[in-house]
Amino acid sequence: MTPKTALSVVAGALLIGGGMSFAAVSMSGAPAAPAEEQVVELVNQARATAGCGPLTVDGRLTRAATEHSTDMAQRGYFSHTTPEGVTFGQRLRDAGYPAPGAENIARGHTSAEQVVDDWLRSHGHRKNIMDCSLRTIGVGIETSGHYWTQDFGR
Repeated sequence: MTPKTALSVVAGALLIGGGMSFAAVSMSGAPAAPAEEQVVELVNQARATAGCGPLTVDGRLTRAATEHSTDMAQRGYFSHTTPEGVTFGQRLRDAGYPAPGAENIARGHTSAEQVVDDWLRSHGHRKNIMDCSLRTIGVGIETSGHYWTQDFGR
């Protein structure tokens, strides 16, 4: 490990209220992007290899994805459909997004790299990511149980 690398890793430790907290730090010492942003970046990199344009983050999709991840974690289920029968399309329209496209969900992954790699190895999830007709994305994570939702719009 170079002195610069060691400094970058150590720089992630911060004293807060007498305790120690760790912030994500890149190898250059700059703060790392939140996992949701990392997912979008990795997905857009994969899409570029298929000739698809990059997805644009839409706040409505992000809100719907975050709420779904939280709901699954709090109520202990794992499905595109809520226990009451509400589908991803209904959830996206309820969030104000008029043209739902697709949804990927996952649980148990602790990093953006892990979850995107898993989605890309799964035929159905990969098909959603590589669908060039999809134009927008929202990603939501619930770290309690590591629930991930990725919503796409047209």
